[in-house]
Amino acid sequence: MANAAHIRNVPGRKSDVNDAVWIADLLAHGLIRASFVPPRPIQELRDLTRTRRQLVREIVQHAQRLQRVLEDANVKLGSVVSDVLGVSGRRIVRALIDGETDAQPLAELGHGRLRCSRTELAEALHGTATEHHRFLLHQHLRTIEQLEATVAEFEARIEAILEPFRGDIERLTTIPGISTTAAQILLAEIGADMTVFPSAGHLLSWAGLCPWLDESAGKHRSTRLRKGAPWLKPVLVQCAWAAARTKNTYLQAQFLRLKARRGPKKAVVAVAASILTAAYYMLRDGLDYHDLGPAHLARRDSARVAARLARRIRELGYEVEIRAAA
Repeated sequence: MANAAHIRNVPGRKSDVNDAVWIADLLAHGLIRASFVPPRPIQELRDLTRTRRQLVREIVQHAQRLQRVLEDANVKLGSVVSDVLGVSGRRIVRALIDGETDAQPLAELGHGRLRCSRTELAEALHGTATEHHRFLLHQHLRTIEQLEATVAEFEARIEAILEPFRGDIERLTTIPGISTTAAQILLAEIGADMTVFPSAGHLLSWAGLCPWLDESAGKHRSTRLRKGAPWLKPVLVQCAWAAARTKNTYLQAQFLRLKARRGPKKAVVAVAASILTAAYYMLRDGLDYHDLGPAHLARRDSARVAARLARRIRELGYEVEIRAAA
């Protein structure tokens, strides 16, 4: 299997016959690079994780539709409850479906640990829910519950298939920002056998986390990421945002260091690349994650950091002299 973008022919000569001749000529000269095709168990795991993600997206879409119906009925539940599909939210929605219209009994269904008071909740529940609204709420809530049951079945199936890879999953979750679900997706997308990638750089390139090399006449132009790995790259970026908020870690220090110079978007992509690099060596060598610590970059470039701080002090109008400590 080859990437169609890598074997594109000259524009204007497009036909099935010409394509077949062109591909055969490239193959004869050894100019076709094979695509990554994981083994059958990983392919099955990939199908399950991707379908689960699509089902979760559908749950979110129906939750948004349910919220829109509540807004149309002038029920401002989402303004006082953070999760409309939480325990309190579902009880209130079911009561609305059953025909309850009085705001005070509806507010009594809220959990005592809600941030809003019962008075605020009652004020938000003063609405004009009609039979039409109750029908729509019933359909959306029933669909959400059916999808949640289906997702639970998928998760049970994924857990059963991942049993031989339990050790890999546990090691991957030690990386800051990587949850169990993210580790499952990571293993499903790249597999557990890292011999198919000659180096960590090859894996980063396959995942689309390497910047373009676009240079002409000595000028560097676009360095944006190429399109690729649509099921893996967004998950790694989400994990990178979580890692950037994990205190006292190397990944957070890397994010803050790059954010000051290149901005948050490029910094989070660099953190995602670091996470994938760490996962590559952990899966290849069976190693545990070892955090380098937040001061690793400063220790490695101590002279550069000292020079930068001295330059900053001179810019403020002071004289400074740096000498190494005895």
